[in-house]
Amino acid sequence: MGIKPLFLPLVIISSIWKEVGWNSIIYLAALSAIDPNLYEAAEIDGAGRWRMMFNITLPSIYPTIAILMIMNLSGILNAGFEQIYLMQTPSTMSVSEILDTYVLKLGLLDGQFSYSAAVGLFRSVVSLVLIVTVNTISKKLSEISLW
Repeated sequence: MGIKPLFLPLVIISSIWKEVGWNSIIYLAALSAIDPNLYEAAEIDGAGRWRMMFNITLPSIYPTIAILMIMNLSGILNAGFEQIYLMQTPSTMSVSEILDTYVLKLGLLDGQFSYSAAVGLFRSVVSLVLIVTVNTISKKLSEISLW
């Protein structure tokens, strides 16, 4: 954790590991809602596993995929503050500084409360604009949206 070139891959791998569990629960719930009769009918028609996946499974869970994509893209500026803050060391400080840790250090350590609040508000506004934009695009393209 003290080697600069390995910090980013370590954060990415641990973040993926952290999110896989929750996303798999959501996808398994979506998969369990698919009618088994569709698979039986496709098997009788001679469809293989790949054909069933592309013609039954993916179209059936597409709304779940779209909603999760919208939710995950809206949180793209949330880089996992706790994870990065706990993994930071003095030797990796130059590669591990993110907006959230910058705001924390600026506000609490330097005492620049108004500036750190403005930076945090700006990040929140950008996230809001991002979620509204992605939701609007998704609604126009596929009629699937959060609201």
